[in-house]
Amino acid sequence: MAASSISSLISRSFSSSAALISLGKNSSRSRGIFRYTTNVAVEEPIDPCISVNYTQLLINGQFVDAASGRTFQTLDPRTGHVIADVAEGDAEDIDRAVLAARKAFDEGPWPRMTAYERSRVMWRFADLLEDHNDQIAALETWDNGKPYEQAAKVEVPMLVRLFRYYAGWADKIHGLTIPADGLHHVQTLHEPIGVAGQIIPWNFPLLMYAMKVGPALACGNTVILKTAEQTPLSALHVSELFHEAGLPPGVLNVVSGYGPTAGAALANHMDVDKLAFTGSTETGKIVIQLAAKSNLKPVTLELGGKSPFIVCEDANVDEAVELAHFSLFFNQGQCCCAGSRTYIHERIYDEFVEKAKARALKRVVGDPFKAGTEQGPQIDSEQFEKILRYIRSGVDNGATLETGGERFGTGGYFIKPTVFSNVQDEMLIAQDEIFGPVQSILKFKDLDEVIRRANASNYGLAAGVFTQNIDTANTLTRALRVGTVWINCFDIFDAAIPLGGYKMSGNGREKGIYSLQNYLQVKAVVSPLKNPAWL
Repeated sequence: MAASSISSLISRSFSSSAALISLGKNSSRSRGIFRYTTNVAVEEPIDPCISVNYTQLLINGQFVDAASGRTFQTLDPRTGHVIADVAEGDAEDIDRAVLAARKAFDEGPWPRMTAYERSRVMWRFADLLEDHNDQIAALETWDNGKPYEQAAKVEVPMLVRLFRYYAGWADKIHGLTIPADGLHHVQTLHEPIGVAGQIIPWNFPLLMYAMKVGPALACGNTVILKTAEQTPLSALHVSELFHEAGLPPGVLNVVSGYGPTAGAALANHMDVDKLAFTGSTETGKIVIQLAAKSNLKPVTLELGGKSPFIVCEDANVDEAVELAHFSLFFNQGQCCCAGSRTYIHERIYDEFVEKAKARALKRVVGDPFKAGTEQGPQIDSEQFEKILRYIRSGVDNGATLETGGERFGTGGYFIKPTVFSNVQDEMLIAQDEIFGPVQSILKFKDLDEVIRRANASNYGLAAGVFTQNIDTANTLTRALRVGTVWINCFDIFDAAIPLGGYKMSGNGREKGIYSLQNYLQVKAVVSPLKNPAWL
């Protein structure tokens, strides 16, 4: 996501109005009454003014019903009401999609085009995405619940940028000429890996689409994309535009459906050459087992996170509060990189907690289509209830609930921005990926301590460091066992910056030059030389 666009989302401050509540002994509300404030109430939902045109599976360039004829409902998270009935793909549909992708790879024009011709198709697609920015953003907000301003000003432009980035790479993929001992000419070929199966999550449907499909197609592969059952609509919509841009049939196939049926069939398929998955760590373990038990296909995994956000004693507290707030609450807290363990130096801890609570109280929760809304609903009832269970566990385990901790409004899946202080490392809210608007604030004394505690996690996706001291920043950057460290910034997702994790946050990298390696085979070619003029 472009840094300038994200900065505009961070910098808002709002006035407000609202409600009074008193909770139990571990709530700061028991120490005095205060106002929970918001600018936007959950009212009659705003009409997104967009029609849903594509609900079938996309196989071999055609929209078709599922072989079983079954459909499932995709819901508006603002209300829980049905948006559309979508074709429910299963193993038979995965077989159809793989057959189409295999034929397109083995016999079709895509891998046989010049790389420049492939890049031109991808450039035309990016132009069409740009032309349809507002329509695509509205569909994404309706199906996902994220603020429309975020979708329209950050995510769809980033979708465009990613495809232009990979279009630029298409004709720059090449092997090497290697000097060898003896009379031989040695070269390497970087070849497309073949048929790629890709499974994407629901929190950033369009960006995950680009991060998977972009490098795979730039390298000359064909794709079967399994979308999340919560958010199937935007991938189908933009894939129609891809074909309008000139993508040949069978190169990109999109199957909507459930993980245990369609997802498992794709991971287990014997004719899929490569698998890429983004989602939870527990599901990632299942995916890699299925891939290994079938044809031992290589797997790229981008999984969960519990990222530390470390605020050092020299920090500007006001700036640190705003950045820490953004790092956690962005996208309703439904972000794998979220700074969900907020470590604050003991010298500034109390000041930080009070200001973090005040900032959370100002956060604007409401209809994501309403201008000024910062936080929409969680994705669905399952995630909504899961977050509330974690909040209850935080209270039960002795953390101090400073604000939030409950449903916002009476309909949909809205949760009040929640802040806990006095959080200890052994609490579930400090260990598990909550994937919601719950900030856990912990106290530390010195660098050695916070490094040890930050690294004492099964996850290693990202970290944030807030300090004015370059030596402190360098020390933490090298000590933290994570795939990305943001210093005095957060969630900078440029197309060229790789994303991936250590430990149980996955393997492989997405975005940037490193992502191309996921979709290429390296072949060594050796031939004898007779009477060479040089070696």
